[in-house]
Amino acid sequence: MSDGIDYGKLMHRAMRGLIQQVLEDVQKDGLPGEHHFFITFDTGHPDAELADWLSDRYPDEMTVVMQHWYDNLDVTDDGFSVTLNFGDAPERLYIPYDAIKTFVDPSVEFGLRFESQEDDEDGDDPTPPDGPGHDPDPKPPSEHHDAEVVSLDRFRK
Repeated sequence: MSDGIDYGKLMHRAMRGLIQQVLEDVQKDGLPGEHHFFITFDTGHPDAELADWLSDRYPDEMTVVMQHWYDNLDVTDDGFSVTLNFGDAPERLYIPYDAIKTFVDPSVEFGLRFESQEDDEDGDDPTPPDGPGHDPDPKPPSEHHDAEVVSLDRFRK
């Protein structure tokens, strides 16, 4: 039994539930108005499914856009599959919710970003542990993932 409430994990579950609900609505009724989605996901996730040429081209992460043309959207409790057009080559993708790194709808300036503990750590920092920036009172590593709203400035026209 845990010693505390893992709010980060609970928030991630709620945010992924929100994405699922939005995609279920789009599956049923289509994209309303000017809504469209930028979805960045981990292409190396063990349950993600994409064509070999896409995983070769995007070995770490990939951003897809659901806007003018998408087909066969199928939403499940664990993820969704959709056919998207890549330079006149339709490709079917399966994206598990827990592979999603960002979900943005720039038409209404809405965005979610999922960060893992590994994303927060900068492996390129050559500073030794006892040098500047060293925490003299280290805390145990956290198992939860922090959630935050993503800035939409880079998606504005």
